[in-house]
Amino acid sequence: MATKSRLLVIVTFMLLALTAATIVNISLNFRDYSINSAVEKSQMAANIVKDGLTAHMVNGMMDKRQYFLDKIETSNNIKSLWIARGEKVTAQYGEGLSSEKMRDAIDEEVLKTGQSVQKITEDASNTVLRVTIPYKASTPADSTDCISCHNVERGDTLGIISMEFDISDMRSSGMITILKILGINLLFIVVVLFLINYFVTPYMNLFSNLQNGIRKAYRGDFSHQFASKVGGDAKYVVEHMNSLFRKMQETFGDIKNNLATFIPQGSVSQSDPLHEAKTIISELSDIYKFKKTIELDASKDEVYTRIIDILRLKYNVGHFAFYEVNNVTSERKLIYSTEEENICFEKTNKNAMECRAHRTGTVTISTEFPNLCRACVSQDIDYVCIPFTINHDISLTVSMTSDNRDEVELMKKNISSIRHYLEAAKPVIESQILMERLRDTSLRDGMTGLYNRRFLEEVIDKIMSQANRNKDTYAVLMLDIDFFKMVNDTYGHDMGDKVILALSKVLKTSIRESDLAIRYGGEEFLVLLSNATDDGVMQVSNKIHSEFAALSFDVGTSEPLKKTLSIGIAKFPTDGDTIWKCIKYADTALYEAKNTGRNKIVEFEKAMFKSGDDF
Repeated sequence: MATKSRLLVIVTFMLLALTAATIVNISLNFRDYSINSAVEKSQMAANIVKDGLTAHMVNGMMDKRQYFLDKIETSNNIKSLWIARGEKVTAQYGEGLSSEKMRDAIDEEVLKTGQSVQKITEDASNTVLRVTIPYKASTPADSTDCISCHNVERGDTLGIISMEFDISDMRSSGMITILKILGINLLFIVVVLFLINYFVTPYMNLFSNLQNGIRKAYRGDFSHQFASKVGGDAKYVVEHMNSLFRKMQETFGDIKNNLATFIPQGSVSQSDPLHEAKTIISELSDIYKFKKTIELDASKDEVYTRIIDILRLKYNVGHFAFYEVNNVTSERKLIYSTEEENICFEKTNKNAMECRAHRTGTVTISTEFPNLCRACVSQDIDYVCIPFTINHDISLTVSMTSDNRDEVELMKKNISSIRHYLEAAKPVIESQILMERLRDTSLRDGMTGLYNRRFLEEVIDKIMSQANRNKDTYAVLMLDIDFFKMVNDTYGHDMGDKVILALSKVLKTSIRESDLAIRYGGEEFLVLLSNATDDGVMQVSNKIHSEFAALSFDVGTSEPLKKTLSIGIAKFPTDGDTIWKCIKYADTALYEAKNTGRNKIVEFEKAMFKSGDDF
């Protein structure tokens, strides 16, 4: 209804402006008309006076001219009339009557210039028009020859005729006329406003009804029913709007519910549900593209790299750390960090349960409570930590940090969206973990759990590349259980398996995490020691040799079974320029140990090769 009020005010203003313009125009025209009428009347009176005075002069009746002038003044409703002689006439005929003199500056000006002058004088009650007209000597075209009686030249000013007209009654008449016009116009305005209100109100009601419906639709409510008393095209619009809203109500609700299946309602906060749907669909599209991309990635690490890129490029997170947590051992491994220093205490990596986000399984936001997470090293920064469980074995943690509260608020808004990407990556990561396990199973010995020869064949090139790049050294230990066949033949394969398992345990406890223990054959094992000194290599070899020799196996007889090892050693790059060569050389040293009595440790020497062997 405010629109209708504005429309009526605008129309009223325009009509009043038109009325005012009309009244001003009429007033000006009426004034001009009154003045022009008085001027024309003065011209007529001036001509009569001129002709009368000429007649009086010709007939020798100039002494009777005042009577004539008085009659002219009375009969023509002239307020006052007087004449004045010019200098040449005064010089020829004298001053004339006492009333025939200049009365003011206007008379003097007209006598001097020979030009008519008009002047209006107004006060609160009267309006007077003063007109002074020059009386000039006749020209040859005039019927009267003034020069015959006056000592003047043609065109000289003989005198002036001044008249004052009271035109107050014209002003009064004009005011009455203006008031009548104003009244008529006001009546016209009232009628027009009434008609506009009568005919426009139904359209305004329709417009208001449309506004209410659109406002509801903006909030996602399409249940509004449009109604109007207007026929024609307006009725057609109402029917189609109702039909459209019914369809929107039927379909849009389903769309929102279906979208909520993928992204929960409220995760995208918008007052406009259509914009919310657009935002959700756009995010679903991005997540779909992300998922299709990572499905083709070759490893879990590549998927992690994609997630890191999403954090950096899509959400513009400037400072964050990305962790993988082993749920079984509670160990946490840093996958990526933008910072050189960890924001958490080192103990958190050894025991992920120190991390509040991981322990509680909920997002941890530092702004919610002072010193919320005790694992945080610095209390001068704010953080948002998002935990995410992949499966029973693996979880992820994203820790975003900032010293700017506005950035933290933006991080909080992006939490749900970041979790959507993690959710999309979850099945792919699970699949990669399963593939890694299957691959790891195929690369490990089923009985001992040690890597097998196939694993060595797959990683040896990578180890070589890294060794050449970093100038790393390796010691290759080739181990073999002495007289192992006798164990299987005498005590059975079960006892042989126990001996092999016992040796594998000795190997696991004797080497570092950076070293590799591999079951190379039946009772043959290979150990790679990285960056070990000569003394270190011998210490590890002696430890393995002595610990295994100290083991006793119950075989059901009075004497337990004891076994020994033969060990061959070769070093990269001292003995060979490739690790494969060193493995061959270590095997040669092992063969030398067996041929020279077994139960010993032998280091490779080039002299062990027979003539013609390839080094």
